[in-house]
Amino acid sequence: MQSYLHSIIAPRPICFASTIDKNGNVNLSPFSFFNVVSIDPPICIFSVTTRAHDNSKKHTLKNILEVPECVINIVNYNMVQQTYLTSKEYPKDINEFLKSGLTEIPSEIVKPPRVAESSVQMECLIKDVITLGNSAGSGNLILAEVKRLHIKEDIINENGKIEPQKLDLVARLGGDWYCRVVPENLFKIDKPKNSTGLGIGFDAIPAEIKNSSVLTGNNLGLLALVNNLPSDKELKEFSQTDEMRDLLDNSIDIYTRTLIKHTKAKSLLETGNVEDAWKVLLV
Repeated sequence: MQSYLHSIIAPRPICFASTIDKNGNVNLSPFSFFNVVSIDPPICIFSVTTRAHDNSKKHTLKNILEVPECVINIVNYNMVQQTYLTSKEYPKDINEFLKSGLTEIPSEIVKPPRVAESSVQMECLIKDVITLGNSAGSGNLILAEVKRLHIKEDIINENGKIEPQKLDLVARLGGDWYCRVVPENLFKIDKPKNSTGLGIGFDAIPAEIKNSSVLTGNNLGLLALVNNLPSDKELKEFSQTDEMRDLLDNSIDIYTRTLIKHTKAKSLLETGNVEDAWKVLLV
């Protein structure tokens, strides 16, 4: 079950958690059961499972139960191998900052230190720890309220937004596999220009278009986002263009014409021109 779940529910962001016990011993460890679940208050969650071989508590969980604070450091590609080092089972009095070579810097609100190499560090107070089971490998869901957010300036653009290309995130997959968020893997989902509401939906797409052998589910999804179909006047004007006159040539059989129209619409959709794609399909 574990290997299947790890492979299926992926990629998973990595919570690189630094914690401290009541005697001041620091621990640093990565967890991929991690996400943000609330904005006001800002709450992140991550789960620390008990050890599979003996059901004992990991150092991170023990520390949080003693000192309910942590820093969530976000993992970028340049530190991924050092991050992996901290996943090893060092004795409790061993500081993983030293073992990994990562730089320990003081936090401003909480006791656990931050990782200087991380582009984003979140100082958190623990709101709750929810035990999810009693057997080996059971999770302990940690609710961490973000009290201070540290973001390096070099990942912020001129509009004050984080640039994903500069953040260079790493995420966890199944087994030994990870993935890197690189520019060539990024894409946006832009709304069509004439879409400000719910969209017409799949059920409003004519059957001939919906059952197309050319258009994909993603293509149809874009078509379904528009609020209104082109008017008769718009379609008439569009049909008078030279390109559409050629497309509507009566010497072409209806099957070929439909194939050409759908292929043309697909190319328009893939460049974000949803409005003209609809016109091509409907004239």
